[in-house]
Amino acid sequence: MGDDGAVIVDLRNYELVWPTSLFVSEGERVLRTPTSPWEDRAEWLMTEALVGSTAVTDFREVQTFRDPWGTTQESRSRTGTREDWFSELISRASEIRPALAPRPYWPQRQGRGLSADGSTARDARRDFARIVADFAGNGYLVEQFGEECVDGPDDLPDASALIERRLGFPNLWPLAPTTWDTDTFYGLIEVFHDLVSRPRLRSFHSYGGCGWHHSEFHNGPARILYRAKINELLREAGAEYELAAEGEDLGRLVAVTDDARRQLVHRVLNDSPPAVSARVRHAIALFRARDASLESKRSAIVAAVGILEERRALIREDLGKPDDGALFEIANRFDLRHRRADQLAKYDDAFLDWIFWWYLATIELTNKLIEAAEPSQADTASEPPF
Repeated sequence: MGDDGAVIVDLRNYELVWPTSLFVSEGERVLRTPTSPWEDRAEWLMTEALVGSTAVTDFREVQTFRDPWGTTQESRSRTGTREDWFSELISRASEIRPALAPRPYWPQRQGRGLSADGSTARDARRDFARIVADFAGNGYLVEQFGEECVDGPDDLPDASALIERRLGFPNLWPLAPTTWDTDTFYGLIEVFHDLVSRPRLRSFHSYGGCGWHHSEFHNGPARILYRAKINELLREAGAEYELAAEGEDLGRLVAVTDDARRQLVHRVLNDSPPAVSARVRHAIALFRARDASLESKRSAIVAAVGILEERRALIREDLGKPDDGALFEIANRFDLRHRRADQLAKYDDAFLDWIFWWYLATIELTNKLIEAAEPSQADTASEPPF
């Protein structure tokens, strides 16, 4: 909004293709460094994050004025400047409607012609190749693969060799989705998560029709955007996996869980004390890995139980004896930890899921008990020095 509180941005014609939080964080970063070429950074962000060029056109049409020295420039101290406009756009980002796929056209509604994605059948591999091509076209692979320039060197990195060093399979670039088996496809999904890096600035090199060049790379926002697009693709394709957004297995395919368990993982990963955080991350990564075996899941449960054993005195204090023992009875009576002959070994695999999430929730509970038992900073500050 302008200095007088008036609305200066009309959001009705804008659609957001990025996650809102990512658009806001990148926009706020542009505003924190409003030095030349901040307008170029702002325009590039809007080009990427919003459908079409409408927002960029509106941004460019913000009025400039002529100063007493005869040069045309934008006033940053007056209502309605480009900085005011862009600041309002970012602050009201939550009001921008998300971009949706076009509603089915007549032939599709009649069950004829191409499907909504332009193919005769859903092909996740081909759609993945399109997503990577879009990232490449926007400069997200330049930091790793280099960028051609009429004035630059010809010895660019060998992209196929770079992928082979990470994945172990040769000749994967350029992408040829019809040649992939499942392991190659899923491996490429994980590899490109680690390769993408967002250019926060681009400049046009007109000589010889060279084109856009990209710079100021950062992999954080690129990976957030990549995970959002790939996980949407996997959901639409009916896959049972998604790219992990945090933890030891960040950027790796893990088993899909419901929102409640996803939020539980987030809280435990972020709230566990440093003394156990590495073990928590490892246990979660073991359990939710795409190729997790029964032994891996048992190991994850053992790691979780180990953390709770260390907190048994705390649990006993809150639950009371002998109720605290019930928490460990399952781990001790079933074939999970000690592997004794008298333990129960014949149970459905779903049992492992139940016990792991139960123990993880208990770790969250004990995290809260530990936090509640610690003196607050305010109490500590009020204590007289010795």
